Amino acid sequence: MYCVEWKTRKASPARKSRDESGGWLDRSKSTEATRFVRWRCLLILTGSSPSQRQKKKTIKHVTQYNMMAADCGVTACACKGIRRCLQCDTLKGKGQLEENEAKIVHHFLYDPETRLAISEQAEAASFPFPGVFLQENFISEEEEKKLVSTMDQDLWNESQSGRRKQDFGPKINFKKRKVRVGSFSGLPALSQKLVLRMQEEPNLAGFQPVEQCNLDYHPQRGSAIDPHLDDSWLWGERLVTINMLSNTTLTMSLKQGLPELGLAEEVYVAVRLPRRSLVVLYGEARHRWKHAIHRDDVQERRVCSTYRELSEEFQPGGQQAALGAQLLNISLSFEGTPV
Repeated sequence: MYCVEWKTRKASPARKSRDESGGWLDRSKSTEATRFVRWRCLLILTGSSPSQRQKKKTIKHVTQYNMMAADCGVTACACKGIRRCLQCDTLKGKGQLEENEAKIVHHFLYDPETRLAISEQAEAASFPFPGVFLQENFISEEEEKKLVSTMDQDLWNESQSGRRKQDFGPKINFKKRKVRVGSFSGLPALSQKLVLRMQEEPNLAGFQPVEQCNLDYHPQRGSAIDPHLDDSWLWGERLVTINMLSNTTLTMSLKQGLPELGLAEEVYVAVRLPRRSLVVLYGEARHRWKHAIHRDDVQERRVCSTYRELSEEFQPGGQQAALGAQLLNISLSFEGTPV
């Protein structure tokens, strides 16, 4: 099945009609921008191999929608479900995410020298915060410029919450726990020397990434990434990120709090990420604490590259060691283009 879908606010049944694509076109009195934004277009082409006529028809309607939206100053975003960016906040007429609503949160700041989480409100004692390694100036200004320039020569795909992305990795279905090579051709060439540099760090000994994800954040899009835990079925112990173009803050959160420290409510630990720094999450910070980049912490354009290694299941001796070896051979060829 090949599917292109936009779903927006429903128009009144008495004021809408089907357009030639089978989607709903709002005929109510409104501005041109609102009219096109409210267009509920659903094009579904069934079958494993759609005909050329079907493909052309789909492309025609997608192009028409994008042109009409662009004429009105509107572009389609990629947000789904509860994910939001500034564009869908404005067009859907809703405010901030529920996570930004008033609630009790205990705020701490991570100190990379002592590796302690230090209370910002002087209401609680500091506590050890293991599982974070931070190295400033991991790349030079010249390397940063070249890396970002090379990324910008490739297509950035729209992603959720106002982000854009480029993927270098296998095709994965996390729900069904299936992975295949797909069009994966390796990590990009410029990552080779960065990976070798990573492996010189004791915390990254033996690190062999099998996936690289480039993300582009911008305040004009309201870019952010919600609190989450990365998958641990396919991805291994260490998550490695290089932060570029601007400083930001990685917010670690524990919703259940730390009752043993007298903190019954949610706890935030802010990890400041300087421009051109490298951060590694492992252990509790990888598997217990969720991590996020909040919208308010993206003040300028930010680009980052996150590298992931394979889990034990895909390493020598694991149940899917053969597939893991195949993916690593492709990854470490460093001949990749975005998939």
